[in-house]
Amino acid sequence: MKRFLFTLLLLLASFVSYSQEWIDDSNFDKKIHASDAFGDDETVITVVEFWVEFNKDNAFKDWDKLKGVEYYRVNIEKAPNAKKEYRIRMAPTIIIFKNGSKEESFKAGLDLVCPVDLKELQESIEEVKTADKF
Repeated sequence: MKRFLFTLLLLLASFVSYSQEWIDDSNFDKKIHASDAFGDDETVITVVEFWVEFNKDNAFKDWDKLKGVEYYRVNIEKAPNAKKEYRIRMAPTIIIFKNGSKEESFKAGLDLVCPVDLKELQESIEEVKTADKF
């Protein structure tokens, strides 16, 4: 019984630490305009993946390996306003926001394959972070 409880606890801990946060129209603007928790006027980078159920196999797989960002997924069926505002035509589409402003986007083609890999996305994030620094 103790072994079962321990195993269950480990599974729950791993799920919590790597759970994906989903957003929709009700909290989209709040999430992409989030500010630094300590109010230090730090640059806040948010990455949003527009996602759709029928193409879940082509979703960005390495979201938990991204460094220095807040990462959210948006089911486009639950966020028609955001889909329209950002002109999402294909999923997955990944957008990098800096302090709430759209800086970079990666859109799937007609093949609906994820348009970016971890290395390319992390490099783009670093470029966006340092774009206004001298």
